[in-house]
Amino acid sequence: MTRNTRLPRTRPAAGPARAPQQVRIIGGAWRRTPIPVGDAPGLRPSPDRVRETLFNWLAHLRPDTHALRGLDLFAGTGALGFELASRGAARVVLVERQPQLLQRLRALQARLAADRVEIVAGDALAVAAALPRASFDVVFVDPPFGGGLLWPAIEAACPLLAAGGLIYAESDAQIAPAGASAYGLELVRSARAGHVCFHLLQPRIA
Repeated sequence: MTRNTRLPRTRPAAGPARAPQQVRIIGGAWRRTPIPVGDAPGLRPSPDRVRETLFNWLAHLRPDTHALRGLDLFAGTGALGFELASRGAARVVLVERQPQLLQRLRALQARLAADRVEIVAGDALAVAAALPRASFDVVFVDPPFGGGLLWPAIEAACPLLAAGGLIYAESDAQIAPAGASAYGLELVRSARAGHVCFHLLQPRIA
């Protein structure tokens, strides 16, 4: 059954939000570690409170955190992927194509000695097409809003899911159960925080 949650707003929903100067890792071994947020086209890191809700969902649905393999197809600041790694995930792959952001991801990886984090330079859809099938338990899909990449990326993520795998998706509009169903997915969690809608999806069991 889909669970819908509306988090309290801290800013008006209308209009694009300005990216903060930094976000922080909120749990695990690297808790409270700041992650700088610079200026880059389409960069919109997941807010701390959104990630807190997401990782509460994951802890309930996939409590085997230390066995999880995660993929972030639009890594940006790396907040989602490093959060998962901080909580002990077995492997996390971050995909990013902007050189400035790649440099910052690698600097953070080195600073944290994050040996379970792999950073891949390239286009999200092209990298996804080259990855082995059924090789990830969680795939994060958080593309720039308005770029038309959400559903192509979700579709590319589906073959990469191992049994029991989940897709996390952020968008500027709510995903309807019927929309998820058209891609063979079930909407299992859904919430909104200001202008950000975020969801957990999983393949429907035939």
